[in-house]
Amino acid sequence: MIRNYPDYKIVVLDKLDYCSNLKNLLPSKSSPNFKFVKGDIGSADLVNFLLITESIDTIMHFAAQTHVDNSFGNSFEFTKNNIYGTHVLLEACKVTGQIRRFIHVSTDEVYGETDEDAVVGNHEASQLLPTNPYSATKAGAEMLVMAYGRSYGLPVITTRGNNVYGPNQFPEKLIPKFILLAMQGKPLPIHGDGSNVRSYLYCEDVAEAFEVILHKGEVGHVYNIGTKKERRVIDVAKDICRLFSMDPEKSIKFVENRPFNDQRYFLDDQKLTILGWSEQTTWDEGLRKTMEWYINNPDWWGDVSGALLPHPRMLMMPGGIERHFDGSEEGKSASYVSNNTRMLVPPSKSIGSPRKHSLKFLIYGRTGWLGGLLGKICEKQGISFEYGRGRLEDRSSLLADIQNVKPTHVFNAAGVTGRPNVDWCESHKTETIRANVAGTLTLADVCREHGLLMMNFATGCIFEYDAAHPEGSGIGFKEEDKPNFIGSFYSKTKAMVEELLKEYDNVCTLRVRMPISSDLSNPRNFITKISRYNKVVNIPNSMTILDELLPISVEMAKRNLRGIWNFTNPGVVSHNEILEMYKQYIDPNFKWANFTLEEQAKVIVAPRSNNELDASKLKKEFPELLSIKESLINLLGKRTFWSIASL
Repeated sequence: MIRNYPDYKIVVLDKLDYCSNLKNLLPSKSSPNFKFVKGDIGSADLVNFLLITESIDTIMHFAAQTHVDNSFGNSFEFTKNNIYGTHVLLEACKVTGQIRRFIHVSTDEVYGETDEDAVVGNHEASQLLPTNPYSATKAGAEMLVMAYGRSYGLPVITTRGNNVYGPNQFPEKLIPKFILLAMQGKPLPIHGDGSNVRSYLYCEDVAEAFEVILHKGEVGHVYNIGTKKERRVIDVAKDICRLFSMDPEKSIKFVENRPFNDQRYFLDDQKLTILGWSEQTTWDEGLRKTMEWYINNPDWWGDVSGALLPHPRMLMMPGGIERHFDGSEEGKSASYVSNNTRMLVPPSKSIGSPRKHSLKFLIYGRTGWLGGLLGKICEKQGISFEYGRGRLEDRSSLLADIQNVKPTHVFNAAGVTGRPNVDWCESHKTETIRANVAGTLTLADVCREHGLLMMNFATGCIFEYDAAHPEGSGIGFKEEDKPNFIGSFYSKTKAMVEELLKEYDNVCTLRVRMPISSDLSNPRNFITKISRYNKVVNIPNSMTILDELLPISVEMAKRNLRGIWNFTNPGVVSHNEILEMYKQYIDPNFKWANFTLEEQAKVIVAPRSNNELDASKLKKEFPELLSIKESLINLLGKRTFWSIASL
């Protein structure tokens, strides 16, 4: 538009969300008829101000949350952007009374699924039957556009288009995602069986379609922007494999489907064709040009690893990340930028100064050992926190907590471990399931819905020594190993929920084992436990020194780490070795006796887990982490502290 119509003044308004990049505007930056404004279409004051001060007479409304995967997680953001944002624009146009043309950009998905055997596509008068939160919000926005056209005579035009692809596209979309993965030699993930059919238009063809509609479209009409050339998702993946000389059999992997994945969208584009538009770029040409662009611009988008996941859930960028024309990113409070750096509104005093995004933790498990210690760590570090009031299995109470607290991270240190030990769970199975399985999953789901990372304290007591991991071998169970211990009902529930949580990419699971702290008065402290037993077994185990590892869990939250982590100090220590240290540092007169596992089984209800966890992943992330024996000596050597704390 800038190149073809130098007498047009183009103002771009964008809030710079996660999928925006100011480098995409570099070709336009120096043009005298171009201006960029950072701002949100949801701000009525800003929109009205721009329409008046810039004498806007035409609006092309592309702004929207568009990624379907995201809409299944945080659908309210889609309602806010797509419906409310559109409403603000329409109202501003009505109030200013100077708009000659309002082009609303919608999607083919508002029609819903097209029959697989249909030979005629959906036409502009077809019924709207959206099937996912994204398409539902786009259909809702269309209804508002239509209403303002009829009620107030606003000169509106609506477009409904097929999938667009090409250079510069954020790689949460299928084609750029597959290209970037192929560039890295990684497998291409396909939702379901890959039989879903889609139609793809090259971006330059779509831009020309909008140019035609802008100048030749009739007010009050709807125009489909489509192509008759359909492709299955599996075929798209195979074509990209071919371009990169990859074997599709080895390079394509099938993953879980979306909650609902329309089989086909098929449009009748005859109405637009009559205006003089037609698709010009062949599939092979467009795909090749797109591939070449990404190969030549590998760092255009920076770190997009989150977008390349099979089911990405892009978190909203905290504090507002401003992407500069030179490609750098910096937290700024400046909001409005033009090509000559003139501010459209008076800047605030904080312009140009970095803005820290303050942390606020929501912690569940206030009355528990870990939850209480986490609160003390937050107080010591000056981190704002509140304890959750809701019960984990009560979704509405969790939603109320999040609404009231507005946390940046959620810590789950709640759950049932047994009173006084895991034997309790054997006779209280429904209560154990309710807390450890249903409650944990509900919290994870609520956090995912709100784009929040959940730090989940789990257990490593889901393994036992076996032939591949024999006692004393130094071969520990890794994060990806399947649990093999089913001796207690408690461990069964924890293994079950850990497996299910793998489907939640907003969860960081920390496998704690036989926790130890400097507080010997706490009956859950492993040292305290075994020092009070008449007899103990003598088996080496992985263990967790809370004084060292709980602060690390806070740091992991700050780093937004996810997935499963063996949350123990490296190495193992036996019961006898711990009691020897207890005798050396705490009570020189302490005595104990050993018994075998067979003898132990006679005095307990459920067997106990004994294992070694491989903590190398955690050690790599935190090189300063001490081995279990070093950490114990460091802890128990503080004689003065022990005498005050417990003796």
